[in-house]
Amino acid sequence: MPSTRVTIGSPVGLHARPAKLLVEAARKQGGKVRIGRSEDALVDAASILAVMSLGVKGGEEVVLTVEGDQADTALAELSELLSTDLDAAPAAGG
Repeated sequence: MPSTRVTIGSPVGLHARPAKLLVEAARKQGGKVRIGRSEDALVDAASILAVMSLGVKGGEEVVLTVEGDQADTALAELSELLSTDLDAAPAAGG
């Protein structure tokens, strides 16, 4: 199962909009996506409550893992998403 460490790019951390965008992206992946501060404390990245309960702040480093088909591609896409300031990004379709 591929994993990587990512520094959160949004100054507010994984709260509100950034958490929602991560959850939506995780749900679109073909496999299981997990996130946490350490490899032994991962939560389901497709659950908004689990992601927000982490209380991750901007600039903090997290562990991201992906299982399933195309895991490496999904990991790269999600890592890029997390390292971006998601509060500054324009809303999709909006």
